[in-house]
Amino acid sequence: MPQIGWLEILTVVIIAILVLGPKEFPIALKKIGSFFGKLKNTLSSFQREVTSVTEEIDIEKNITNPKKKNKERKNEPE
Repeated sequence: MPQIGWLEILTVVIIAILVLGPKEFPIALKKIGSFFGKLKNTLSSFQREVTSVTEEIDIEKNITNPKKKNKERKNEPE
């Protein structure tokens, strides 16, 4: 995977300032930051939901088949 260095970042920033203008550039950065914040929150929420569902499935398996769980505990080394 290619890495991005400080020179590439500086180049992108300079081009963005030239294209957007110095007045619009901070507004664009704020919008981009807001988008990434929302994306991060959405991914965190999705991860919590998946974890919750998998824990519920594990609990249901233990409730419906407690003998299997007891056998697994007996086979574990102490």
